[in-house]
Amino acid sequence: MKKILFFFAFLFCFSNANAQNKTITTSGDILQIAIPAVAFGSTFIWNDDNTKPTWQFIKAYGSGLILQQALKHIVLEKRPDGSDNYSFPSGHTTSAFSGAAFIQQRYGWKYGIPSYILASYVGYTRVQAQKHYPWDVLSGAVIGIGTSYLFTKPYSKKKVDVSLNRMDGGYTIGFNYTY
Repeated sequence: MKKILFFFAFLFCFSNANAQNKTITTSGDILQIAIPAVAFGSTFIWNDDNTKPTWQFIKAYGSGLILQQALKHIVLEKRPDGSDNYSFPSGHTTSAFSGAAFIQQRYGWKYGIPSYILASYVGYTRVQAQKHYPWDVLSGAVIGIGTSYLFTKPYSKKKVDVSLNRMDGGYTIGFNYTY
């Protein structure tokens, strides 16, 4: 995680202004897909059959997407750069925060904090690119977090731990099943 943050800090500090803006915007575009993709992929790796995590993600992400698109077509707020009338709310931040909130709800704050930092960076890139106002980004974050909290259950940490201990010139092997 530190390497990722250092990378973005390096890009921010040492690029020229035009290239910097394009790099920042592009990195936000990539992260708004990468964060939920990691969250979705995690449902196949850490699948505790009782909670159906893939279905949880689909409901959380899908409902956030539907709500965000509905609001865009109801509110019709002009973007700061004047390109169209679909500024409110930010789809990029809805997507990023939906993935980050899913990761946090499912696997805890250890993984949630870095996910939220990256999702916040996505929000920053949207304001920096003059595609959204800060309240557009904030509303996208609220939608993404809200829908994920609504549909996501924590991961059941059933696991087997194996330990190897040295005792009196020999070794013991221990197994511990946590449910």
